[in-house]
Amino acid sequence: MFSKTDIEKYFLAEKQESLLFLIVGIIGIILALVFFFSKTNFYKGAAVPLLTIGLLMGVAGYTVYARSDSDRKRNVYAYDMNPAEIKEKEIPRMEKVMKNFVIYRYVQITLLLLGIGLFYYFNNNELQIFWKGFGITLAIMALITLSADYFAEKRGDEYLKGLNFRVGALKAT
Repeated sequence: MFSKTDIEKYFLAEKQESLLFLIVGIIGIILALVFFFSKTNFYKGAAVPLLTIGLLMGVAGYTVYARSDSDRKRNVYAYDMNPAEIKEKEIPRMEKVMKNFVIYRYVQITLLLLGIGLFYYFNNNELQIFWKGFGITLAIMALITLSADYFAEKRGDEYLKGLNFRVGALKAT
């Protein structure tokens, strides 16, 4: 049975993962800045995806982290006091989030494959070592985001099923 505790757990896990995203993003940005001043082109190539994906992860992590508590409170309150809000706002929001996870997955898999492809294509070409560094780092960052989003999507799916169960239970009464 889906309860207010399930809502609390969902948003707590969301907040924890978004904090991890934020930390990894900041680490990526710091490494990128260090790598930009490196003397080797491998590290300069690695700096580009570190900075780009690090910025994206940092912004996404901060955004979700900042709004998780208010979302949690709003939905715990709506559970008993305003169940129509769950049906009219939270379920459509989560359906959109779940559709976005599919898009993110395909983008991340594409970036992972592109990174691996670049790394292997330029692996034995010392004149193009920039692209080797770019490729391996792109693949690593894509794999990190793909892994994190996999778990977030699983949690989101369970949460959405619980919300739909709650709305269905209300209709039955």
